[in-house]
Amino acid sequence: MTRILIVDDEPQILRALRITLQARHYEVVAACDGTRAIAAVETDHPDVVVLDLGLPDIDGVHVIRALRAWTPVPVIVLSGRRSSTDKIDALDAGADDYVTKPFDIGELLARLRAVTRRHGPADEPAQARIGRYTVDLTTRDARHDDGRRRHLTRTEWRLLELLVHQPGRLISHRDLLRHGWGPTYVNEVHYLRQFVAQLRRKLEDDPARPRHLLTEPGMGYRFQP
Repeated sequence: MTRILIVDDEPQILRALRITLQARHYEVVAACDGTRAIAAVETDHPDVVVLDLGLPDIDGVHVIRALRAWTPVPVIVLSGRRSSTDKIDALDAGADDYVTKPFDIGELLARLRAVTRRHGPADEPAQARIGRYTVDLTTRDARHDDGRRRHLTRTEWRLLELLVHQPGRLISHRDLLRHGWGPTYVNEVHYLRQFVAQLRRKLEDDPARPRHLLTEPGMGYRFQP
C-alpha cells in the first residue's frame, strides 16, 4: 500500500485528503507544520509527500531543501501560491510537481500515480531466496518452502529491500541506518547489528553461519544470492 504524507496546516484540507486517499486504498499520515513533516519522513518513510508551502513554522521550500539533503522521496507541492516565482523556487529546491489550490482531486490523484510510477523500482529484483524462504519484496511476504509465512517488521523489510535490491554490493552502515531509521541515526550501529541478527534468525538456515546476509566487518553488509 502506497503511503502518503500530507503536510498542511488547514485541518479541513487534511481531513478531506485523508478520507479521499484512504477510500482509494492509500495509507495516509499527516503533519501540520514543517518540523513535524521532516520528522514524519524520518519515522514513517512515506512513498510520496504532498506539501503545502505556507506552513506556520518553516516555509515549505525550506522543508523541500531539508528533505533533499538526505532523501529522494517524491514531493508534490499543493499550495495556494500561484506565482511563477513560487513554482520555480519549489521546483528548483527539489519538488517533483506543483498543484495549485483550489485543486481538482482527480488531477491530484493522477499526479500521485505519475510520480509513484516515475520513482518506482526499475529493474530491481522483486523476489529473493534466503535459506528456505522465498522473499517477495513487492507484497512483503516471506514464505517457507513448506508454506509457512514468516513475519518481518517494517524496519526489517526496509533493511532487506535495500540489501536485496543491490545483490552482491556492500551497503555501508550509514546507508542502511539512514534507510532504516533516518539521518539522525547514522551512527547507531548497534541498532543495525540487532536487526540484521533478527533477520538472520528468521530467514537463514544457520544464523551463526549466514550464507546470504553477510557482514563486512567495520564497513557494512551485503546480500549474497
